[in-house]
Amino acid sequence: MNIRSSFLIFITLFLSANSIMWHLEPNARKCLREELQGNIPVIGEFDVSEIPGQIVDYIVTDSKGHILAQRADISKGKFSFTTESYDMYEICFISRVPQHQRGMAHMVSLITKHGIETKNYDSLMEAAQLKPIELELKRLEDLSNAIVQDFAFMRKREEEMRDTNESTNSRVLYFSVFSMCCLLGLATWQVLYLRRYFKAKKLIE
Repeated sequence: MNIRSSFLIFITLFLSANSIMWHLEPNARKCLREELQGNIPVIGEFDVSEIPGQIVDYIVTDSKGHILAQRADISKGKFSFTTESYDMYEICFISRVPQHQRGMAHMVSLITKHGIETKNYDSLMEAAQLKPIELELKRLEDLSNAIVQDFAFMRKREEEMRDTNESTNSRVLYFSVFSMCCLLGLATWQVLYLRRYFKAKKLIE
């Protein structure tokens, strides 16, 4: 496999959307989580099998509990939101079944896209009157910018983690030195106390 083939495979994986399908049990809650950077557009498309008398809701939240998207009694549709900051985002599907009804499992499928995956290049080609090769170059340019931004973000995160590790190591070192000083001070005090005690009892001179 040559370098060009590897690069094309990498682009294909980078542009591929996240698609998942599962069974949602009656009166159950299924959540999917993903870490995303700030100011990233996210769109999702879902399809829930319909079962008479049963209802499925969805809700999208961040780690602070802020609701970014929400809808009750869904069957098929889309949602979209833009991330505010680097955080863990959660998409939950909730099944609700009346007590008098025997519940059945829903089949749920979800396709999510974020970043440049959300761009509609067909509309861009029509609006800007681009040729197919120009559109492909525009797509590759956006992809390259996204890759550069991702690498810059990962480098920043690595630097933050390194700084945190160094700070933690320094604090552990200072705490260890402080603990040793406390132990030495306590041992010295015990020796002096026992010496005075034995002298008072005239056990030693």
